Amino acid sequence: MNKTAVLFDLDDTLLWDDRSVKEAFEATCQAAAERTGVNAEELEAAVRREARALYESYETYAFTSMIGINPFEGLWADFREGEQAEFRQLEQLAPGYRKAAWTAGLLALGVDDAELGAELAERFPAERRKRPYIYDETFEVLDALQGRYKLLLLTNGSPDLQREKLAGVPRIAPYFDHIIISGEFGKGKPAGEIFLHALERLGIEPEAGIMVGDKLTTDIKGANGIGMTSVWVNRHGMKCSDEIVPDHEVTNLKELLELLQPATAGEV
Repeated sequence: MNKTAVLFDLDDTLLWDDRSVKEAFEATCQAAAERTGVNAEELEAAVRREARALYESYETYAFTSMIGINPFEGLWADFREGEQAEFRQLEQLAPGYRKAAWTAGLLALGVDDAELGAELAERFPAERRKRPYIYDETFEVLDALQGRYKLLLLTNGSPDLQREKLAGVPRIAPYFDHIIISGEFGKGKPAGEIFLHALERLGIEPEAGIMVGDKLTTDIKGANGIGMTSVWVNRHGMKCSDEIVPDHEVTNLKELLELLQPATAGEV
C-alpha cells in the first residue's frame, strides 16, 4: 500500500505532556508542603483523585470525554474557544473547579484552608505553563519526514489549550500541512468521523495514511476502525489488549523511520 501521509497525535507522542503535568504537580505540592507540613506526594495523589471525581460529577463530563479533555487539563485550561455551548459551561466552571480540587485535596490530608486551595489553584497553571517539554527525537523525526510525506496533526482537546501547547513549542506547528483539534471539529478520537475528516483534508484514502499515537483507546482504535495503518508509541512497556491491536508498535519515534524505510517506494 502506498503511504503518502503521516498523521500524528500531539500529547505524549510529540509533546511530553505527562512530564509537564507531573513536574507542575510536584512544584505546586512542594510549595504546599513547605507551608503546611503535608507530604507532597500524598497531596498530589489526593488532588488527582479529588479532581477526577469532581470532573466526572459535572454535566459537561460526557462532552469532555467525547472531545478528549482530561481532568488535569481542566486544572489549567481556560476554555475560551470552541463553538459548542459546553465550552461556555466549562469556561464558567473552570475557576471554581480548580479551587475546589485543590481545597478538597488539602482537606483529605487534614488541612482545611480554602485560601491556600485558591492559591494552589492559580499556581498549578503557572507551573504547567513553564514546562513545554518535547521528546528528544521529535524534531529529528519531523525533519526526516517533512517533504517526503504530507503531515497532519490530529489532537484531542480544547482548542485554546491545544493551541497554547503548540505555542509553547513554536517549532512544531510549521511542520504540519493541517492541524485538527477535536474541540474545533466537534468529535474526538476514536470517532471515525474525525479520522475521515483528516483524510479528506489530506485528499487521501485510509490505506494511504499512517496514524502514530500513544493511546490505544483513541489513536489506535480510531485508525483501525477506518482501515488506516496504526503505529502505537509505547514508551512505557504497557501491555496491548486483545481488543485493540496496533499494526505496529514502537518504543521511540525514531523507530517510525525504520518502519517507513521502504519509503522511496512509499510502502509500509
